[in-house]
Amino acid sequence: MVIAVGAGHAPLLFLPVNWLYPHYYDGKTTNPLNLPKHQANFSAMPHLHFETLGHGKPIVMLHGWAMHGGIWRDFAVHLAETYQVTLVDLPGHGLSSALAAFTLDALVDCLAEALPDTPCCWLGWSLGATITLAMAARYPQRVKQMILLTGNPCFLEQDGWPGMQASVLEGFAASLRQDVQTTLVNFLAIQVMNLPNARDLTKALKAAMLARPAPDIEALRGGLEILKTTDLRPTLAGINVPTLAVWGQRDRLIPASLSTYLPALMPLARVQVLAQAAHVPFLTHPQELLELIGDFLEGR
Repeated sequence: MVIAVGAGHAPLLFLPVNWLYPHYYDGKTTNPLNLPKHQANFSAMPHLHFETLGHGKPIVMLHGWAMHGGIWRDFAVHLAETYQVTLVDLPGHGLSSALAAFTLDALVDCLAEALPDTPCCWLGWSLGATITLAMAARYPQRVKQMILLTGNPCFLEQDGWPGMQASVLEGFAASLRQDVQTTLVNFLAIQVMNLPNARDLTKALKAAMLARPAPDIEALRGGLEILKTTDLRPTLAGINVPTLAVWGQRDRLIPASLSTYLPALMPLARVQVLAQAAHVPFLTHPQELLELIGDFLEGR
């Protein structure tokens, strides 16, 4: 028997039933992880959509700016062959309703309330990596391990720290105010720039993004504001959990040179640069990334 995930919209994944729990969590249904859950006041919270696949050590996966949990697609299916994987649509993205204010604290509190409270590994990609770091700082009891995928604790370049130039991020914000659709398509293209099959990859990213409802405009603006204003470097020394940080050498958004800066702030971090990857290694180099994650989680 096969179950299609993506209720109400084009299915993103077709999974054998023994890989998938029989329901996704909508704030009312049974806990899909079948684990104790923190009691939340759902009447005061947005609906948070997430899906759980597989069995084994639990991993929560957080997507990047303007995307949704379906972006992981085939990668999550392979990861779920060994681990229990929960794919989250951040508030205001995909099938999740919006927050009143899309701030980092509000995001972290929402995730802490809506997701099962068993300690697990958190895997954050891009903006999701920022949220993962904030979760570890604010709710350390919830984070057993972290995987930071093409992320940066301080997104903007400043004081010798590698990052995006402020003018580039401001350009995104200005473009977003004028033409949301064009801004998102351009953003997708930048993620795979410098790769030989960039055009096909951009089409794949666009198809995945459009498979669920468009993100809330205030969530998009709030996400850019988080990237613009957040500097988590001072909190890193207090985060004492095993961490794997992965970058792509060809990434135009997040510089791979962070691999030489992060260990000084996070002594427990294991760093890795994929020489041929850009910003979406789970799409372009899935096997290499699966092996890195497996080695990290199994202590190899």
